[in-house]
Amino acid sequence: MIYEIGETAGKIWEFLNENGTISISKLKKSIKVNNDLIMQGIGWLAREDKINITKKGRSTLISLK
Repeated sequence: MIYEIGETAGKIWEFLNENGTISISKLKKSIKVNNDLIMQGIGWLAREDKINITKKGRSTLISLK
């Protein structure tokens, strides 16, 4: 399972690098993997201090640091 989470974190990082800031809901639609893996991948990147997570209204936005 660790491998899949790491792979998903890599996909998220690459997506953010190419597209910039995005809401988590739009990210889930853009990356075709299980929602749990996306959230775990976001946690992985947050733990490594590679992303910013901010609230804007009802949306949660993520971006690369």
